[in-house]
Amino acid sequence: MHIQTHPIATEPGVAIHQLVSCHYGTPGSGRKAYIQAALHADEVPAMLVAQFLRRELERLDAEGRIRGEIVLVPTANPIGLSQVVHGIPFGRFDLGTGVNFNRAFLHVAAELKQTLSGRLGPDAQSNVAAIRREACAAVARWEPQDNVELLKKTLLSMAIDADVVLDLHCDNEGLMHVYAGTPLAERAAPLAALLGARALLLSSASGGAPFDEACSRLWWDLAAHFGPDTPVPAACAAVTVELRGEMDVRYDYAEQDAQALLQFLAREGLLDIPLAELPAPQCDPTPLAGVEPLHAPQSGVLVFLKALGECVAAGEAVADIVNPVSGVTTTLRASQDGLLFASTAHRHLMRGMQVCKIAGATPFRFGPLLSQ
Repeated sequence: MHIQTHPIATEPGVAIHQLVSCHYGTPGSGRKAYIQAALHADEVPAMLVAQFLRRELERLDAEGRIRGEIVLVPTANPIGLSQVVHGIPFGRFDLGTGVNFNRAFLHVAAELKQTLSGRLGPDAQSNVAAIRREACAAVARWEPQDNVELLKKTLLSMAIDADVVLDLHCDNEGLMHVYAGTPLAERAAPLAALLGARALLLSSASGGAPFDEACSRLWWDLAAHFGPDTPVPAACAAVTVELRGEMDVRYDYAEQDAQALLQFLAREGLLDIPLAELPAPQCDPTPLAGVEPLHAPQSGVLVFLKALGECVAAGEAVADIVNPVSGVTTTLRASQDGLLFASTAHRHLMRGMQVCKIAGATPFRFGPLLSQ
């Protein structure tokens, strides 16, 4: 194992940020996996899971049981980690620009449609190698305009050529759930089962250019562009894992989650460890377009009438918002059947703030599907 330090901000007279990555195995000797934790910097459960992964990967590397290369970034956002507002960590948005740290990643497919024109052929493996070379070159040509873009470029440069990408997050309050591209449903299903995920949410393009899609979506975009006579497989299984809620910081959770991720890497051919029996899945895949976010129609005190993990029927009451001055109470109801899988941790909301998310089986939303 070796550690690399990546300078993110180096100008004299301003704060200096450094990104650290841990590298295991041998580059070019097999498949590659990239794992990062807490791109939204205050997602603490992800950082704890990364510590358990680091311990196990160091041991497996010393024993020669890594088949290929694994890159682990234990804290993916040093800029966000330094943001504290009146004593409260604030890691989801860059305070300088207001931009979500997990949006606006470079999507290289448009450039590769041009640079690869006439260069791909009937052999899928050769096409994958050519696409990865050009994708790496495209990221290298990215000219960041600020430190946040430099951070994004640094992260993407380590992941863009990987076979497996695991982006570890958590929700405000939530059950274990997973986001993946629709073409990756079959590959993501074992991961969801190993983690005990209660929702596996699929979308080919969720909007906003998040990190996982910057790594994976280019493959099906290029496949559609070059057509069936030029085989382009979905060669990167990039998945976003939501490790429950922000307050779910426990050693037992971190240990079991890390073991699940290691089992998935073993099933993907990256680790030489005994395979555990695959657990029965706790959910069926559902479309991200079938997730219903409920928002507060007025300011007031939030009182949940349904708990996380409960199934909700269309028309059923989910929560009340009680105005503490007027006493006016508004009841929020689901418009679709589904599972209540994530919610806000706040209990006083301003009008328009998100209350919860319900995963349904029927797609009904269009446009950007991720909250900002």
